[in-house]
Amino acid sequence: MADKPKRITDIGAPHFSKFLPPVIAKNYGKWKYHEIINKGAMKHVSETGDELYTVRMASPRLVSSDFIREICEIADKFSGGHLRFTTRNNIEFFPAKAQVEALQAELKKRGHLTGGIGYGISNVVHTQGWIHCHTPATDASGVVKAVMDELHEYFTTKTLPARVRIALACCLNMCGAVHCSDIAILGTHRKPPKVNEATIGNQCEIPTTIASCPTGAISPNPAAKSVKIKEERCMYCGNCYTMCPSLPLADATGDGISIWVGGKVSNARGVPRMSKLAIPYLPNNPPRWPEVVKAVKHLVEVYAKDARKHERVGEWIERIGWERFFKLTGIAFTHMHIDDFTFARDTFRMTPTFKWE
Repeated sequence: MADKPKRITDIGAPHFSKFLPPVIAKNYGKWKYHEIINKGAMKHVSETGDELYTVRMASPRLVSSDFIREICEIADKFSGGHLRFTTRNNIEFFPAKAQVEALQAELKKRGHLTGGIGYGISNVVHTQGWIHCHTPATDASGVVKAVMDELHEYFTTKTLPARVRIALACCLNMCGAVHCSDIAILGTHRKPPKVNEATIGNQCEIPTTIASCPTGAISPNPAAKSVKIKEERCMYCGNCYTMCPSLPLADATGDGISIWVGGKVSNARGVPRMSKLAIPYLPNNPPRWPEVVKAVKHLVEVYAKDARKHERVGEWIERIGWERFFKLTGIAFTHMHIDDFTFARDTFRMTPTFKWE
């Protein structure tokens, strides 16, 4: 039987291997080590002896078509037409060894920051915020812009005890990696959804809406052909609004921002860990969010002063203890910090030595 012709389809993205620079494709899976050359450049050495040079540049999460054209122009000139976006939204170019300094000079001339390598702050991962997301409690790119305007010197230098990863999610669904970042900025709803009785019958399927709630806070209201919200069970996640637009969650006075600390993905010097609550609530004050900027900057400065070399934020807190963490940072410890989730293991209640002051 003759071989069947391969089916040609446009379903899905093309395979990534088609876009790799030649040296990366040749040495895929064979990289031996890397060296940091300066604040924004690295040399990668393969088992074959081949070398690859990378220059890392800061990038906003939301970019314009003009910005894309600009970085493509830079890539064509210095990087053989290749570039990549890292998992934290940095941009990396692949210049030849002789072009590393020229590329960095060009980026500086154009007003772009290079860095984000080693013991500093990398780009901030964040979600869509008020621009695109349907359940945000705060903005995303606006808050990140305000924070990094104050902390950008930590991007261009390596002056921290270890790397610090900052992330932002604009609601409890946390699609911005805030659950596993050293410092996390999380948009927080504080009021349950409001039932729009005038539209729920036409916009929503009642059984699906009830089933969407992970805590069982929604029950049927047959008399009104609607639903009821049990406020004490609501966790303000917005899942119900995803299924039913007649249950809006956003509230100008209730929405705000919480700060979490101590998460990480890496298993170096310790297992990955989840972020924990540090500041329960800060107000939404656009366009510069001064309270949030001040709080994040203060956390970074206290950590930089007190942590030991190579200690991530969570490892530093684990060594000194949560009681001393709250004392050093000046953050008030309240009942909202007590983790009473049934299956939570590593919580504030694990030790009887934690004292209220």
